[in-house]
Amino acid sequence: MSEDVAVIGAGIVGLATAFHLLAEGHRVRLVERGGVAEGATFGNAGALAFTDILPLASPGILRKAPKWLLDPLGPLAIPPSYLPQITPWLVRFWRASLPDRYRASLEAQGNLMRFAAPAMGAMIDAAGLSSHVRHDGNLQLYESEAELAASQPGWDARAREGIAFEHVRGARLAELQPGLSPRFIAGTFTPHWQTVNDPYRFALALFRAAMERGAALTHGEVRAIEPDAEGVHLRLADGTVLKAGRAVLTGGAWSRPLARALGDAIPLETERGYNTTLPPGAFDLRRQLTFGGHGFVVTPLVTGIRVGGAVELGGLKLKPNFQRSEAMLKKAAAFLPGLRTGGGTQWMGFRPSLPDSLPVIGASRASPRVLYAFGHGHLGLTQSAATGKLVADFVAGRTPSIPLDPFRPDRF
Repeated sequence: MSEDVAVIGAGIVGLATAFHLLAEGHRVRLVERGGVAEGATFGNAGALAFTDILPLASPGILRKAPKWLLDPLGPLAIPPSYLPQITPWLVRFWRASLPDRYRASLEAQGNLMRFAAPAMGAMIDAAGLSSHVRHDGNLQLYESEAELAASQPGWDARAREGIAFEHVRGARLAELQPGLSPRFIAGTFTPHWQTVNDPYRFALALFRAAMERGAALTHGEVRAIEPDAEGVHLRLADGTVLKAGRAVLTGGAWSRPLARALGDAIPLETERGYNTTLPPGAFDLRRQLTFGGHGFVVTPLVTGIRVGGAVELGGLKLKPNFQRSEAMLKKAAAFLPGLRTGGGTQWMGFRPSLPDSLPVIGASRASPRVLYAFGHGHLGLTQSAATGKLVADFVAGRTPSIPLDPFRPDRF
């Protein structure tokens, strides 16, 4: 066997990374501060959104942001008490939305997504996860012709990437999703969009596959990563010290202080996402629906119907504001007449987000023995297998499957 690798964080990115390293003969130890897949992975929208190549930092969102920010329960919110802390990140976000930087991020995201789809397919096959995946596409909905027209540049960009889509109205719209409110006059159907039947169950199945292949698990919070010439020491909160040949930091929203201690000032922020999962049968939902103008999606899962999304930039310490979940659920009831809204379970999770909408994948400046793989924002599930494969490339000393320069940790 090859040298051992400690993967810090057992969310979906960490699990996919462990799975790929195990496939290449490495001894792998997952180190998780909480429960396996109980962070952002637990309650995400379940999308394998390979067609979602548009960076969040875009000229379009800057036009919408002022209107959204006026609504404290709208698609984008920043608690006033958090504004001083997040202002430097917002400045970087604005810079990333400038035309030349936006185009560069779009190209990098397109490259990663083209790789992500086959990488995920290969991991699903290897881990025996095909029964967890739905292939019924996504339907983006519009309340006016003006809203559809405003979305067209994004669809043009997808068309240049070879992404299939269909603008629909009338009977075709009703066929794709019966029971919509008549306020929605058009939609765009992306047939190759996939969802998992429940993101937590999907992640646990991948975890079991990794354990069956020899992975080990340590529960504990890593307080320091200390590389030296021979390997890496991980110091845990309880005083335990773990030794490994390499470490891969896949700690999601909790990655920033560990990277900073190694000399890498990575501007990672936390998008707090909210949802409500309704009981199975709450609506005859045929596929995932995206209400882009309102910043949320409705997803059919085996565990129920999940109504969630939106962005609250508020860090890790503020208490959840579940009025945001309630506001989305109220809108969903208006958009889907007949939706039964009782008996739901609310949730809030932390998405790790970087200003240019691209993850960090690459080595720490402190040591090539420490690798970073975090900051995927809304796309951690989608890009997890690709990230795992790229980390395995790096560990093996191979030329990476796609150029990694746009994702390097020192790009900021």
